[in-house]
Amino acid sequence: MVLTAVKLDRRVQFLRSELIDDGYGNTQGEFVALGSPIYAGRRDVTDAEKFASGRTEATLDTRFTVRSSPFTRSIKPWDRLTCEGLEFDIIGTKQTEGRQAFLEISCKALVT
Repeated sequence: MVLTAVKLDRRVQFLRSELIDDGYGNTQGEFVALGSPIYAGRRDVTDAEKFASGRTEATLDTRFTVRSSPFTRSIKPWDRLTCEGLEFDIIGTKQTEGRQAFLEISCKALVT
């Protein structure tokens, strides 16, 4: 499958937190914007609901496709991204078919 720029119709912002030394070990700081927003394609894969601790939680598994670049290849599983008001945890990244022009980023969002 070869994607074109037309399919990259969403803006996503990557987020990264810094590790802060609190004297007892590293702790995670706030997530802040990493680079500028970029265009991506979005495909929701699955959704699920579960009942836990007296409330319902819904999760959404999504795959984002972005152009491969030094910046996007530096994205790590401990980073996050935002798209259309939802914040997604990044599960992993992989190259797509076709001359390594695109990366697929698997994510999970908790929808409350």
